[in-house]
Amino acid sequence: MRILAVDIGGTKFSMAVFEDGRITNRFTLPTDREGGPQWMVQQIARTGREWQQEGRFERIGIGFGGPVLFDRQQIALSTHVGGWSGFPLPEVLERAFGTPAVMDNDANVGALGEWRYGAGAGCDPFFYMTLSTGIGGGILAGGRLLRGADCYAGEIGHLTIRPGGPECLCGARGCFERMCCGLWLERDHGRSPDELLRDAGFVREYVVDLALGLKACIMLLNPARIVIGGGISKAGEALFGPLRTELGRQITAWSRARVEVVPAALGDDSVLYGALCLAQN
Repeated sequence: MRILAVDIGGTKFSMAVFEDGRITNRFTLPTDREGGPQWMVQQIARTGREWQQEGRFERIGIGFGGPVLFDRQQIALSTHVGGWSGFPLPEVLERAFGTPAVMDNDANVGALGEWRYGAGAGCDPFFYMTLSTGIGGGILAGGRLLRGADCYAGEIGHLTIRPGGPECLCGARGCFERMCCGLWLERDHGRSPDELLRDAGFVREYVVDLALGLKACIMLLNPARIVIGGGISKAGEALFGPLRTELGRQITAWSRARVEVVPAALGDDSVLYGALCLAQN
């Protein structure tokens, strides 16, 4: 089966062709935040049509960096890039390629990828968090994604961890995303997340807020494992070591819930592999 996988994020977007579960073509480009849906569709269509000359796509899977109304196959909104609210991206790509398309938010799709092919294999329940331009979460239980009654389950980025804290793009204050995501780290500190996370002193302070958000997940869901993907997770043990230590301090003393937090095994490809899974279902 030949499947086109698309990963749309606030900083970059990626596309890949899977043939029999193996990537045969791959493409990544920075996201034009001013270009909105029109720019993105043009990029996908142009590259996809070039690849389609080598053989027709049988299905398309899409992970989008923002809330998705899965039952309607529409984008609810993007808090980082304007113009996406209500956009029926699968329908548009179906017309462009003559191929069935299916979409979910990137955290749900990343969760599928890591659960099937990566660091979440064999874990139930399982929680995946993307920690990049923004923060999102995907929940798998019994081998199925938990999307919630209105397709908003897993939006851990908008839990309030600092009441009265700085204003988030969503309009609330002190959100997990506002305190910990890459977009705000750079704006608040004037240095890139990569540079900041090489500073051990900064990391010790940063993981306090990061652990506050993850503690809510651990106490509510008791996941067998938490896998963190996205650009910030690439800091590796320099981040995950202090984070595990801080979680050990914060977790309620009587709780015996496991604290198993690891980086995504698939790196930048978690969402692409998840899009493959989504398209196959």
